[in-house]
Amino acid sequence: MNEKATSFLCPMHPEVRQDGPGICPKCGMALEPVAAPPSDTATEWVCPMHPEIVREYPGTCPICGMALERRAGAEDENAIAKVIQSLGRRYVQYINATYQRSGTLWEGRYKASVIESESYLLMCLRYIELNPVRSNLVADPAGYLWSSYPWHALGKSDPLITDHSVYLALGRTKEERHEAYRGLFRDPLDPARLQEIRESLNQCRVLGGERFKDQIEAALSRRVRPAKAGRPKTKVESKAEIPV
Repeated sequence: MNEKATSFLCPMHPEVRQDGPGICPKCGMALEPVAAPPSDTATEWVCPMHPEIVREYPGTCPICGMALERRAGAEDENAIAKVIQSLGRRYVQYINATYQRSGTLWEGRYKASVIESESYLLMCLRYIELNPVRSNLVADPAGYLWSSYPWHALGKSDPLITDHSVYLALGRTKEERHEAYRGLFRDPLDPARLQEIRESLNQCRVLGGERFKDQIEAALSRRVRPAKAGRPKTKVESKAEIPV
């Protein structure tokens, strides 16, 4: 944490606050340092599980009881990674305190992949919304509680979703878009496409066509494609023949 910590509070009981490190008397968890927010920016505190719960001060969510977290600023290029990291940390603490356990819940680190929206966005949506079906959690993507499929395909209200322009281009009306989106799920994803998505995500690499990758490499001034395995070949120059 780069900012100077001004107080310490319990991640589960933010009303427990003191000027130095310590232990929460309610749950026994270690108090965490809290940095003073910049004085020239507005501060909002939001529940990581229920983002509709927003406050101007620290507290707990009235729905799930989790500690509210300071909203990452839009100008922070690492905002998404920080939110996911914080969410994972707080959720593990919540589960461990609730069920009297210890240790981690997740394996691996947060991963992300830049995708070419025009060609790959709908394919990635299909991949994500068919994951519960492939995992045998539900028989139909509409049956998964945390899926965006009911909104995209059936028109059920979801205030957390903002439609992408690629999705809006599926039809002129909501009904046309819903029908077109349902049509995307009539056939399973090609195994080669599945592998391409998984490799790009696991390796945090760009998912898109060669031209798109060229544009990203030019913008970032670094390689976004995997390097060829092995050492580069050494060119052996042939000896000049000496005439006899």
